[in-house]
Amino acid sequence: MAAGVVVIKDNKLLVVHRPRYEDWSLPKGKVDGTEIFPVTAVRECDEETGFRVALGPFLGVDKYEVPEGEKHVHYWSAQVREDIGFVPDDEVDKILWVPVTEAAEKLTYPEDAEFLDRALALPDSSPLIVLRHAKAMKRGDFIGTEDQLRPLSGKGRRQSKVLIDALDAYGIENLVSSPYVRCLETLHRYAKFLDTKIEVSDSLSESGHEENPTATTQVVRELLHNPQPTVICSHRPVMTTIMSAIAAQFGFNSSDLETSIWEAKLSPAAFFVIHRQFHPDGSVTLVNIEQHDVLGE
Repeated sequence: MAAGVVVIKDNKLLVVHRPRYEDWSLPKGKVDGTEIFPVTAVRECDEETGFRVALGPFLGVDKYEVPEGEKHVHYWSAQVREDIGFVPDDEVDKILWVPVTEAAEKLTYPEDAEFLDRALALPDSSPLIVLRHAKAMKRGDFIGTEDQLRPLSGKGRRQSKVLIDALDAYGIENLVSSPYVRCLETLHRYAKFLDTKIEVSDSLSESGHEENPTATTQVVRELLHNPQPTVICSHRPVMTTIMSAIAAQFGFNSSDLETSIWEAKLSPAAFFVIHRQFHPDGSVTLVNIEQHDVLGE
């Protein structure tokens, strides 16, 4: 399994030359251990080209045969955040920015040009991540009397570390959470990484949602219309209301929530990425939605 990116800047495509294959292709590489695909895509672009990127919408999977069997490469569109500096090595000895109108001729593989076409067809967008808190201590093992104080387990703490790279892969800047300890601990390491604060909303907590689910819906709608790259961290019992509010904004109904990627039964530390397009009239439309699990093993 592998992942890569289609990076476009000033109507030019970033391509790499691999001396082993004598080809020009898109930045990509193999998954490292239990790394999730978006993290692989960003890391490989950094290692191969020296460009740190933020992911846009998912573009699909390229499948082709190699001596070891069928290879799958998951691709995202991406935007440059920082130029750290290219360092040639045995894997990639040259990089090049090619005008998108000339890229199909430069790329060795026609499939790469197809992913470029998909990226060019996308509008500008901003991600909203809906995150279930990481694995918490079991209720039966918790000595305290107030459930909101129940912390993450050891596995949950490991997941919170993995989430640093996962959230950063999408350039998340705005952190909004339930006030429960297990949610705050899920985002704490990333907040420290960004040197920012976590905004707390009681409407995203289990008790706040139970008391007033309409308020939960209102908070989600407000965040949905905030163009900042945002993460919402909440609980499994609240997820259906959160996803229903988002789905309703984009014209999906309750049956869609049960039969598609909108289905809200996330495992601990799993998340949705909702890519939103913002229009001059203030409306918001859906560009793409994806879902990822974080194992933390």
